[in-house]
Amino acid sequence: MSQLFPVHPENPQPRLIKQAVEYLTKGGVIVYPTDSGYALGCRLEDKNAMERICRIRQLDGNHHFTLMCRDLSELSTYAYVDNSAFRLIKNNTPGSYTFILKATKEVPRRLMNDKRKTIGLRVPSNAIALALLEALNEPMMSTSLMLPGNDFTESDPEDIQHSIGKVVDLIIDGGAIGQHPTTVIDLTGDAPEIIREGVGPTKPFE
Repeated sequence: MSQLFPVHPENPQPRLIKQAVEYLTKGGVIVYPTDSGYALGCRLEDKNAMERICRIRQLDGNHHFTLMCRDLSELSTYAYVDNSAFRLIKNNTPGSYTFILKATKEVPRRLMNDKRKTIGLRVPSNAIALALLEALNEPMMSTSLMLPGNDFTESDPEDIQHSIGKVVDLIIDGGAIGQHPTTVIDLTGDAPEIIREGVGPTKPFE
């Protein structure tokens, strides 16, 4: 059974964040809170951990994995972004958006959408997620914790431990946080395309 760390949602305890990062650096799969519900995460370079996440979610090659970033400093390393797209992202992060971008060669092929060679990118506003990313000192491969057959992101840590506690290494309990899907914006074309309308306002991209 996985470890369960109760972490303060506004002032995450550095000791627990450090321990969570140790799980990641050892190849672990963690469940952690974001501003859009709970997510599964692992290190970007960890193929085995990503395969475990794919089995949990029953994902195929058309899925858009997300690079969860602490800020935009690493954006150009992992995605091709022109000036207008960069301004749009900068003006709307951190926040409840996932941006679809063309991936650079720094992104492992297994993380890209098979057909389009794209990647999702997010800068969350959740304090626990940001503390994790800061301590990890690199983007984290992430996908929403939406279990097969469900249309919603898991939001209660106790339910999560009951359902997948045996197949993940750590669950960070940041409390019940509700379901707040991100707005998904495709920035790979000449103009922004709204793929999914969620919590983030769509007006800046219309």
